[in-house]
Amino acid sequence: MEYTKLGPSGLKVSRVALGCMGFGDPGRGVNPWTLDDTAAAPIFRRAVDLGITLWDTANAYGGGTSEEVVGRAIQRYTRREDIVLATKVHLPMHPGPGGSGLSRKAILEQVDASLTRLQTEYIDLYQIHRFDPDTPVEETMQALDDVVRAGKVRYIGASSMWAWQFSKLQYVAERHGWARFISMQDQYSLVQREEEREMFGLLADQGVSSLPWCPLAKGRLARPHGHRTARSAADPVGQRFFGDNDRPIIDAVHHVATERGIPMAQVALAWVIGNPVVAAPIIGATDPRHLDDAVAALDVRLTDEEIKTLEAPYTPRQPTGF
Repeated sequence: MEYTKLGPSGLKVSRVALGCMGFGDPGRGVNPWTLDDTAAAPIFRRAVDLGITLWDTANAYGGGTSEEVVGRAIQRYTRREDIVLATKVHLPMHPGPGGSGLSRKAILEQVDASLTRLQTEYIDLYQIHRFDPDTPVEETMQALDDVVRAGKVRYIGASSMWAWQFSKLQYVAERHGWARFISMQDQYSLVQREEEREMFGLLADQGVSSLPWCPLAKGRLARPHGHRTARSAADPVGQRFFGDNDRPIIDAVHHVATERGIPMAQVALAWVIGNPVVAAPIIGATDPRHLDDAVAALDVRLTDEEIKTLEAPYTPRQPTGF
């Protein structure tokens, strides 16, 4: 495993992150492919064996049950001090005034709820899941600073928004001397590269790390075009974000992988990891082999010609995911 510092901080993380959206109670979540404690156990154990220390979840995943499964997994398979634990706040948890968004009430309520579900005294990386246009940015950033000063959170990060929104949040924090974001969790893959236009330039300028979600486009870049899985057939996110116009890109990945004699996932992830602002792609593994491919991608060095082949079919498109 390789490790890197996250953004301008001293926080060291593995260059592959374990995405925990697929873990939880299938009876309480919205995803039919959700893995409970028993089904997820081999994945957590493999993550520990491979040295994957960055585990990412969110309060809204599985209606809170993802955090519960992750909290139990840390106790069973590793030590809390060996894991960089990341979770998020914003999406609806209940209809009350503190159940969603980034108001002071919501942040203070939801951070305590996450700590309880995760069975921990602190969160390493607390991320705002989306931008909240209904709350003054000063209120949001001060509340985040307060949970850092209270010792409940070590660092803060953001996810999925326009570059101007992220810049505004960072500016307000800097102006007041509050905690600033060290990471941006954004959608980035060979089939969704719009973050390169503005966000990645901003991140490079500010020294902030990208933690790409969906780096394999919900698995579409890990298999030839037309191959479907139970998750791809039922995942509303994947169906909304990706379509048949992605086929030339998928075919390019297949071509390079075939020439190399390695899985498509390794090629697609190697391309993502090669971007200098990327710290660690988030791998939503539902099988331990998914983590093996991700770690193996760290050793794949694409040639200039291969990169041209992979990038050539891309066409501009609307950003998705926020």
